[in-house]
Amino acid sequence: MNIPNQEFEHIQEYLDKGAIVLDVRTEAEYNEGHVEGALHIVLDELEDEIEQLTALQKPIITCCRSGARSEHAKDLLLDYEIDAINGGPWQNVKSYL
Repeated sequence: MNIPNQEFEHIQEYLDKGAIVLDVRTEAEYNEGHVEGALHIVLDELEDEIEQLTALQKPIITCCRSGARSEHAKDLLLDYEIDAINGGPWQNVKSYL
């Protein structure tokens, strides 16, 4: 799946606003490597954690392995009026830190 990268140009802007990096990959994928300090919530469990994310009152940059799951996560967060962008692959987000 090819995810449009128009949001990538906003990653630094979001980091400058104190955004939280949210990794939505599986536990095994996350343990293989991740952005230091990233919040880890598996995509299938994300909706159950919306209250926790809303309480943070910070913008969120979602990431995963390829950008597909993070796109779904971003859309879910936006449905709950949480300011979020898709950072794509976790390595892409890491490159901004």
